[in-house]
Formats: sequence, structure tokens, C-alpha cells
Amino acid sequence: MPNKPGKRRFGSIRQLPSGRFQIRYPGPDGKIRLGENTYARERDAEKALSLIEAKLITGDWTDPQRSKVKLGDYADKWISERTNLRPRTVEIYKGLLKRYIRPHLGGTPIGKLDTATVREWRVLLLGNDVGPSEVAKAYRFLRAVLMTAADDQIIPRNPCRIRGAGEEKPEERPVLTVAKVFELAELMPARLRALVLLATFASLRWGEVAALRRMDLDLTARTVSVRQQHVELDTGELLVGPPKSRAGVRTIAIPEAITPALRDHLDQYTAPELDALIFTGSRGGILRRSNFRRAAKWDENTRKIGFPGLHFHDLRHTGNTIAAGSGASLKDLMQRMGHDSVRAALIYQHSTAEADRRIADAMNAKIQQS
Repeated sequence: MPNKPGKRRFGSIRQLPSGRFQIRYPGPDGKIRLGENTYARERDAEKALSLIEAKLITGDWTDPQRSKVKLGDYADKWISERTNLRPRTVEIYKGLLKRYIRPHLGGTPIGKLDTATVREWRVLLLGNDVGPSEVAKAYRFLRAVLMTAADDQIIPRNPCRIRGAGEEKPEERPVLTVAKVFELAELMPARLRALVLLATFASLRWGEVAALRRMDLDLTARTVSVRQQHVELDTGELLVGPPKSRAGVRTIAIPEAITPALRDHLDQYTAPELDALIFTGSRGGILRRSNFRRAAKWDENTRKIGFPGLHFHDLRHTGNTIAAGSGASLKDLMQRMGHDSVRAALIYQHSTAEADRRIADAMNAKIQQS
């Protein structure tokens, strides 16, 4: 029999024609929800309401209806709702969802996911020869999606709780000597030599160096200004936009030793207009990464200098390492690299720790002699 009006401070209980009891209660948004279960005794329904009320007070309540949504559908919605994501980031997230998450977990209701399920999924990927870095990226994406689900009170807590699962431990990338950088540049076609030198000694990303215009290079002041970047999507679409972070917009000092090569390049291969692209394809169009690799005979020439498998990004890595070895401060390294996080700059500072220790040992020897 239903309770008398006014006797209950939270929710309500009604008796169904079957004789069982059903609960109703307001969620945090004020909307009335029906209990997921019915109860043989009114006392059990009372206990269920009390438990729900306590969870609402402590913030542990989750929406039972929304927790039934499939992970794949929720992740799709999660991506589409983040309108501030860059197109390339959207492409990466959709790829991770398609390749690694949807085939294994996409049909699972979010409320059914737990840490054991996530751990099994991760082990499955690694067992299927998915690279550790790819698995770490997929895990970080899944963790971000489910963190939102937890914040929205769809699940009680994020089940991605595997220590170290989101950390990447990439192989140590090679660092070229200054002599090897110039040797590689000399092997390039004439119109690409300055590109290799500038990308290295100004620590530029591919998208940044490809987007440079004549107005961005000041050879008198010996600076290059990064104002935009080219982003190539997997579809082949080329996007022109600002650098990946606010810190990416920067002006970088360049060594005097490479200014003659840059001046020759501007004279021979760059149109006179201020907004003319500095580095272009053979016909004057936008230089794409794939066209550069072919024209530069990249694989062949990197083998010639003794660095097979060298990535273009390793030129930036080389430049960053040289800058760190100069004794630059953490703040100066961050500005030069275009990072708004100290993490990457700290990596390069740590890489020079051995050299710094040698300096300290030499100083100690001097002190001992005095």
C-alpha cells in the first residue's frame, strides 16, 4: 500500500498491481527517476531510497540510465562535443577509437566497465603486437573519455587506474653532431639544403618550417618567427593554422653560420613577395612532407651519413639537445622549443647532466689544487 502523503522527505514509494514496491526519486538535475528494481517488501524499498539519498549527498550517485550507453557511442559523442580540438587531434582520437577501442570495448555499457576489464583489454592489445606507444595513447584517450563520464556522474569512478599504463617510453632518438647536420644538408638538392639547417638549428617542427614565409625570416637580426604551421591530415587535406600551443608562436635566434645559406636560398628559390613561402615544391607549390622525402632522397641520404631510420623530427631533437648543452635556462629552452610545459625542456636538461657533472668535477679539481 502506498505511503501517506507528507510522510516522506525524499522520494516516494508506490505499490504496483503485482504487489511489489517501486521507488521514485529526484536526481541532482531535479528530474524524477524510477528505481532500477522493484522490491517485495516496502522496507526494502525504504532502504533503497535511503541509500540513493546518501549517495546524492556524498556525490557518489550515478545515473543508472545513462550508464547503459555503449562506450563506443559515448566516445564518439565525447569527441564531437570538444569543439576546441584541432583537426589533427580529432583525427588521432577517431583513429584510436576505431582501431583499438571499438573492436573490443565499443559495445560494452559504460556502467559495466571496471579496472579488470580495462587491464584485460590492454593486455590483449599488447598481445596482438600493437606497439607500446600506441597502447599508451589508446589508454590515455580511454582514460580521458571515462574521466568525463565520472565527472558527469554516469559512473562512480574512472576504471582506468593502471599505474604507468598511459606512459610512453619511446626509444632513444639519435642526435646528430654539427658536422653530420652539415653533411646531410650537402647531400640535399640545393633548394632543400637551407631547410635542413634551419629546421635543426632553430629547433623547428616540420609543420612550422613548411609554413614559413619571407616576412618570417630576418637575416639582419638573425631571427626566424613562427606564426603558423601546416597540418597534413591522413585524408591528404592540408590545413594552415596557428602553432599547436600559444607558446608555439615565437621568435627564435639563429646562428650566424647558417645565414649565408639562408640568404642564398631566399635569392634563388623564394619569390620576392613578403608573404611568399620560403620553402616550396619543385613547381613553387606548398611543400608536403611526402614530396620532401622523395626529393631529398631522405632514406638513402640518411644511410649515407650513418643514420639509417633518421626521422625529420630528429633534426629538431638535435637542435634542442645542442641548445640544452649550451647551458640555457629552463625558461629559455621552453621559449625556443615552443613548449608551454616544462616537461619536454627538463628532458633535454637531464640529457646534459653528465656534461654538467664533468664541469663540476673540473671545478672541484681546481678547488683541491688551491
